[in-house]
Amino acid sequence: MSKASKEFLPLSVAIMTVSDRRTDAEDTSGHYLKEAVTEGGHHVVAQQIVRESIYSIRAVVSAWIADEKIQAILINGGTGFNAGNNTPEALKPLFDREIEGFGELFRMVSFEDIGTSTIQSRAIGGIANQTVIFAMPGSTRACQTAWNNIIEAQLDARQGPCNFTPHLKK
Repeated sequence: MSKASKEFLPLSVAIMTVSDRRTDAEDTSGHYLKEAVTEGGHHVVAQQIVRESIYSIRAVVSAWIADEKIQAILINGGTGFNAGNNTPEALKPLFDREIEGFGELFRMVSFEDIGTSTIQSRAIGGIANQTVIFAMPGSTRACQTAWNNIIEAQLDARQGPCNFTPHLKK
């Protein structure tokens, strides 16, 4: 079990928006995550919009996983049931371990906002090369739900009884 620290440890975070349509100006979810991560005391060290392609997503995430500076990756988009939604398929082969509880908890918390429509969310999390990865739906509201209710606390070394920081690159 990872134990809570007495002090805050800022992490280096990469943010990916998966979309064939959004430009930087229209990427409200990516901008929200950048602001939330920064306000949370962490550092955004990479941010990119990636097209809805298993191999494009995998290529960027693989490079970020290999980067010794990046400790966490937040991905928005590509987790639904439309034909182009391939984020879970892109990520699963990269995981050393899947964080099953992330998707389960996201859907539980999301149920309060969107009811049974939450079953169409394929939010997913995992660890790869000591990098924690959380993938959530692309709406800004879904990103707010994921950050405020789950991710922020799990990236905080002070969160007890456990959090992900002891499992990440130093």
